[in-house]
Amino acid sequence: MKRRTFIALLGGAATAWPVAARAQQPAVPVIGILGGQLPETYEPFLVPFRQGLSEVGFVEGNNVAIESRWAQGRYDRLPDLADVLVSRRVALIYAVGGTEVALAAKGATQIIPIVITIGGDPVKAGLVASLNRPGGNLTGTSFFTVGLGTKRLELLYELVPRASVIAVLVQTGSAIAEEQLSDLQQAATALRLRLVVLAVTGDADLELAFAKAALEGAGALCVTAGAFFTSRRDKLAALAAQHRIPTMYPRQEHVAAGGLMSYAPNVAQSYHRAGMYAGLILKGAKPADLPVELPNKFELAINLKTAKALGLEIPDRLLALADEVIE
Repeated sequence: MKRRTFIALLGGAATAWPVAARAQQPAVPVIGILGGQLPETYEPFLVPFRQGLSEVGFVEGNNVAIESRWAQGRYDRLPDLADVLVSRRVALIYAVGGTEVALAAKGATQIIPIVITIGGDPVKAGLVASLNRPGGNLTGTSFFTVGLGTKRLELLYELVPRASVIAVLVQTGSAIAEEQLSDLQQAATALRLRLVVLAVTGDADLELAFAKAALEGAGALCVTAGAFFTSRRDKLAALAAQHRIPTMYPRQEHVAAGGLMSYAPNVAQSYHRAGMYAGLILKGAKPADLPVELPNKFELAINLKTAKALGLEIPDRLLALADEVIE
């Protein structure tokens, strides 16, 4: 979305949400946050959301309230938690932590506005009609990280060019796993690499997955995007260090936690824009008229301390490309 267009929306004007719906809401609007994981995992990401909200004129505890419901990794609970927020007559639902969360929110209401932040393609997921004209009661932001597998694999292979086998960590049942695997497989074929898929369903599988990567002779590992892996970033970095396997991650937060490298959008910006969208909708804008925003920049992050511990020397070209280098 062009900056000029967004500013115009900030200043202006949008058709009010149905009067009947607003009349049932409390004087201070309530934003209901629906999350798929543990609240402490996503609290850092909600900071830029609140900042974006405040820039549009809404400050929590002043003229807006926030009520949260977290599935704590039990995605089967999401529909019931979404129904609870609907019954509370919240003014808006903010769905965070994966496509599954967004789908649960959409399944719970066709009236209450919904803002999402996901990593997948909202059109392919059936959440919106199109990015530019979402239609319905849902809009938001997407990292669109599912389409970055090729670039991530190329960067990882440039770091470890002698690797002929690359392991890929995926979560079984993830709504965006299949799309990411297809992308990575095409990239691996082009680079003449063999992929070893490590499918996990929960925490108990993570150590087994890394052990399998070693048994298969994997020279490096690529972690796919997903809320489960985001919430286990410390554990993943520790396992990669223990098994001494160079690993590419889908988020910069993994590198900050001790992971080797990531190629990812600036997720803080996506949460920030989602907060601004929430504020616009509370002021009367229609979700159907707010295009789903995609990132306009992707960043390479490298942890030199981790590279040294693995005995790796980062090529000068990668260092020159890096947007963030942790020493």
